[in-house]
Amino acid sequence: MQSDRKKHQAQDGPDVPHFEKDNGALAPGVNGQTPGQETIEQQTADQETTARETPDLPELQLQLDQVNDRLLRLQAEFDNYRKRTAKERLELILTASEDVIKGMLPVLDDCQRALRTLEQLENPDPSSVEGVNLIYSKLLGYLQGKGLKIIEAKGKALDTDYHCAVAKTPVNEKKMKGKIVDVVLEGYMLNGKVIRFANVVVGE
Repeated sequence: MQSDRKKHQAQDGPDVPHFEKDNGALAPGVNGQTPGQETIEQQTADQETTARETPDLPELQLQLDQVNDRLLRLQAEFDNYRKRTAKERLELILTASEDVIKGMLPVLDDCQRALRTLEQLENPDPSSVEGVNLIYSKLLGYLQGKGLKIIEAKGKALDTDYHCAVAKTPVNEKKMKGKIVDVVLEGYMLNGKVIRFANVVVGE
């Protein structure tokens, strides 16, 4: 009986899967949609998402204006910082220069005293007077080149912004009352700033 079954299988041939002819229809996808429909709907969804995520022109212009405003503010702050640091650096240099020049004022005072002493002698040595005067002139000229200026005092009205009255003296001329008749110690300005008041005697 087994031999009859084998003969029957040999005549019929091996079991072959049966496929129906494809009539061009696409098998439905996971959601019951064809692949073509899924692709179109996905593209549409992507376009809608892109449209939602892409800001419109007025919004872009507003963002651009905000960025430009921020940049202008930063530039203004940087310019102010640069000017402030430059001013501070200049003030530091001027302060250091002021300290050096103020330290040299006593040398000018000594030269002036030496000249007055020599001039009061009955027979001053011309070479001594010339030598002291030369030293004084050169030193004063150098300091004036750095911005030093002598405060005008003698014959001027007393100005407490520049003068310091250390004494008063009677005067014969009425026009000299309240005026400076003598300078005890020269006053100086450096680059427009008073670094030492002039010590003066005022007539009364």
